[in-house]
Amino acid sequence: TGVSWNESQHCRLLVPEQLQLCRRNLEVMPSIVRAARHTQALCQQSFADMRWNCSSIQRAPRFGPDLLKGTREAAFVYALAAATIAHGIARACASGELPLCSCGPGPPGDPGPGGRWGGCGDNLSYGLQLGAAFADGSSRSGKSGTHGSKAMNLHNSAVGRTVLSDSLDTKCKCHGVSGSCSVKTCWKGLSSLDEIASDLKSKYLAAIKVSHRLVGPRKQLMPKDVDARPVTEADLVYLINSPDYCTPNLQLGSLGTQDRQCNKSSVGSASCALLCCGRGYNTYTEEVEERCHCRYRWCCSVVCRRCRRRVERHVCK
Repeated sequence: TGVSWNESQHCRLLVPEQLQLCRRNLEVMPSIVRAARHTQALCQQSFADMRWNCSSIQRAPRFGPDLLKGTREAAFVYALAAATIAHGIARACASGELPLCSCGPGPPGDPGPGGRWGGCGDNLSYGLQLGAAFADGSSRSGKSGTHGSKAMNLHNSAVGRTVLSDSLDTKCKCHGVSGSCSVKTCWKGLSSLDEIASDLKSKYLAAIKVSHRLVGPRKQLMPKDVDARPVTEADLVYLINSPDYCTPNLQLGSLGTQDRQCNKSSVGSASCALLCCGRGYNTYTEEVEERCHCRYRWCCSVVCRRCRRRVERHVCK
């Protein structure tokens, strides 16, 4: 991300809508690249213990069927990417990295007893505006994807930005004698990306299956099940059921779970029963070396010994 963006060299790799944005906003591109990397890491971290472990996101922007066909997994990835891009731009404004924006505006009123607005708040409005333009560029245009999948991606990206907006909260720093909090400087700051990803994972688990059909004069995303609750701006939506991701199937984008490490003592999604899909597992014993018997030495270092211990690993058949 330290590389400065070159209009002719880098921007032309993007879709036409993003190409124009890139040329007009070269200084924001390092934040966008950082956000793409954060999205990959957060997705894999969020799904590390599940059959679909988001490993396919490493091939971005050349997604496989698991992220191209309107699945629940695609819903999560589009929402997370939209939130992460807007978050990155909002923070870059506040850190002085971008010349066209600065701190977020201080809200009216005071932040409570002993508090005063100060510091440098995350510039959410700028992050949302520019982030939406970048995140939604490929969904609004391009030849790939049906009208239904484009509508789904735009909806889920908006959900990601809503979760981000809802996380904006008052943060304060105390001043005063001996750390007392007689005076507080406060600003508006966004939650960490870990918290955003966690909220979106909950929405992924509760996502609503929809179809893109005519309602009056235009097509809308409507629940597939007549008994389902109406779709709101807080719900992730998907068009097709996902495979169970137990066995490899390239047409469905399933890599299977063979050779994945499972947790023998867990009863959750990482358990050997669920992760190995009933195929069983092999147990391996290996020796690991780690720091141990650590002690603090005046002044100022920690001295440790190296210990070896045997650990069991359980790997899906």
